[in-house]
Amino acid sequence: MTQRMHDEAHGGALGSRLNWLRAAVLGANDGIVSTAGLVVGVAGATSDRTALLTAGLAGLLAGSMSMAVGEYVSVSTQRDSERAALALEKRELREQPQEELEELTALLERRGLSQEVAREAALQLTERDALRAHASVELGINPDELANPWHAAWASFLAFTVGALLPLLAIVLPPEGARLPVTVGSVLAALVVTGWASARLGAARPGRALVRNVVGGALAMGITYAAGSLLGAVGA
Repeated sequence: MTQRMHDEAHGGALGSRLNWLRAAVLGANDGIVSTAGLVVGVAGATSDRTALLTAGLAGLLAGSMSMAVGEYVSVSTQRDSERAALALEKRELREQPQEELEELTALLERRGLSQEVAREAALQLTERDALRAHASVELGINPDELANPWHAAWASFLAFTVGALLPLLAIVLPPEGARLPVTVGSVLAALVVTGWASARLGAARPGRALVRNVVGGALAMGITYAAGSLLGAVGA
């Protein structure tokens, strides 16, 4: 019971951590699949280790930078929206405090409080910190924990890089005859792990997530290998 109450009391922080973990798992999964598809496709056209390493590094850098820039832009937009919403709420509290108090009372009533209790709670919250109260209840925003685009960008960059390193090392380190089997096997094993982790973080059953992840990765590698083999045959 104590543990359950503790988790509920920190539900917002727990949800935030889970979102970060889920983003990290998905970023690593993207790095695994995209880089594996790239290097396996190149392996279908050539067995040259330098070409494989060059292609893998290019894919890793391009993918990780793309993920980082995309997250930075996306989270920056989210933060700008949060700041704009807080600025508007602050102005409304200054210009029409009574209307804002009534609004807060109504919002608390919708959450299950009686009219009397909701009114008293709204009064106390307003006296303590009106902006914080409206940000939390009305907007779902914590003014002290606005989205940080730099954190998101670095997290995406690192997650993608970690994921991409697996197929890159698997394709260049083994001897020529073992490269494809080692790469395919290690990638599919890693996709089992990321599929299971993403399902568990989303409180879903892992079975379907594992199948989707593994089948998707296998298809990506199979299609790119076939394309690389065809291009290699044409080039020869």
